[in-house]
Amino acid sequence: MSNQIPFLLLIFVVFFLFIILPQQRRAKRERVFQSNLKKGDKVITKSGIHGKLFEVVDKDTTVILETMAGKIKLERSAISTELSAKLNPPPKKT
Repeated sequence: MSNQIPFLLLIFVVFFLFIILPQQRRAKRERVFQSNLKKGDKVITKSGIHGKLFEVVDKDTTVILETMAGKIKLERSAISTELSAKLNPPPKKT
């Protein structure tokens, strides 16, 4: 029995380092991303809709997305990727 305790602790540490910790980091990055959304950002939703943020409503955590077909009201959690930084990269320092 005393042989198994260090092995079980090792399994728990490995599980924590490779599964729980990366998931917590990913969740934190997503929360920061969603809180930094602003009007005019070009984004892609998790369902693949491309558009530009027309309005960011803070009181109920929704956004209004302007697409080619019109405007759509979505939850902030439905936004997957921000394209503004990718489409307009900052100028390189020389």
